[in-house]
Amino acid sequence: MEAVKQLTKKEFIEKIADIDQGKGAWKFRGERPAVIDFFASWCGPCKALAPTFEELAADYQYKDRIDFYKVDIDREPELAEAFGVRSVPTLLFIPMQGMPQMTTGVRPKVDLKRIIDSALMKK
Repeated sequence: MEAVKQLTKKEFIEKIADIDQGKGAWKFRGERPAVIDFFASWCGPCKALAPTFEELAADYQYKDRIDFYKVDIDREPELAEAFGVRSVPTLLFIPMQGMPQMTTGVRPKVDLKRIIDSALMKK
């Protein structure tokens, strides 16, 4: 099984949340916390982040604790619009309870691990 799965809008609605429900109606549908990388195939910083994102996915997937996904903003513009993604890469950190958090740009693996551990791994 691959560590990072690319999502279509249909899969996003099934696995993450129904974005068609309207603003302010966030209800996470996942079984585990999730991290979503909003990216574009033409984006240099996205390509720079990809190996780090894959490494993180492999690290946390091994522990079966967090799901990692990618959303191509050119193929799924409605998803990017729903989250106000204006630049890529944008990462969405989704805890089991509470609202998701976002960060933009390329960050070192150690910074991303810190965000994941503080935002998603707390009990």
